Amino acid sequence: AKGFRRPTHGRPPHRSFHSAANIAMRGGPRQKVIGAAGAFAMSAFFFASCLMQVTAGHIYKVAKPALLSRRFDRNFNSDALMLRGGEMLPPDGMLEPTRTPPIEFAHGTTTLSFVFQGGIVAAVDSRASIGNFVGSKTTQKVLPVSNNILGTMAGGAADCSFWIRFLRKEAKMHELIHDGRGISVARASRIISNYLYQNRGLDLSVGTMIMGYHPRDGFSIYYVDNTGVRIEGDMFSVGSGSTFALGILDTEERRFDMTEEEAVSLGIKAIRHATLRDAMSGGYIGVYLITKDGWRKVFSEDLASIR
Repeated sequence: AKGFRRPTHGRPPHRSFHSAANIAMRGGPRQKVIGAAGAFAMSAFFFASCLMQVTAGHIYKVAKPALLSRRFDRNFNSDALMLRGGEMLPPDGMLEPTRTPPIEFAHGTTTLSFVFQGGIVAAVDSRASIGNFVGSKTTQKVLPVSNNILGTMAGGAADCSFWIRFLRKEAKMHELIHDGRGISVARASRIISNYLYQNRGLDLSVGTMIMGYHPRDGFSIYYVDNTGVRIEGDMFSVGSGSTFALGILDTEERRFDMTEEEAVSLGIKAIRHATLRDAMSGGYIGVYLITKDGWRKVFSEDLASIR
């Protein structure tokens, strides 16, 4: 029937903010006063709750840094928990994060290059070490930059290979822009030096020799490392075995007047003696020869088979 209401079975009707507002609008004078008072009380309750939440959140943000940095000792009278090993856990269950110490591995290699009357000889070993562990015995430590330019690797294998391959891309772009004219050794070494100097804060490990031939400048060698330093010279040796290799190279006073065969033999001798004294160097000996016609690999042999 119209106007039928379901019985409540003796239970009092549910009261809320909306029901109090309805009583205040529809009831009699007495009910309007009671409804208005109820609505006001509910509004004050909600407002106070929100205010307390905002205040508590602000206090927590201010006190949290001090709580995290506070040092708890064993005699501190609080609800802190004792962890295994004697470390105290604050009541909020949060600990200060500990920084992992950096893992540093010693790198080692032997690379050398020198200029003689017929071009440039570059000789390297092929061992890649991770501390005391020999990671590889056949690492390619001479990478091509162009048809007339080579780059050697000493330091971190990933860093050196990335930047030399990056330089190879720049050399190819130079040829495309300048109608096939090859990049000079001076320009190539300047490019990689500038980029390494800009990224000197990244803790890179790069020690490379950029060497080659250009019709304008002739044969030239540049040493470049991760600090951005760039040095031109006629003889360099880079790596943990460089001291021993330079000792062999300095014994030949007529180094510039050697023939190709003599220069290659000198490079092999220097690398071999360096690997006998330096534990980080070994594997194969690789020798490259750069002439006016370009570069080529002229020798590669396992050190164990060389007498």
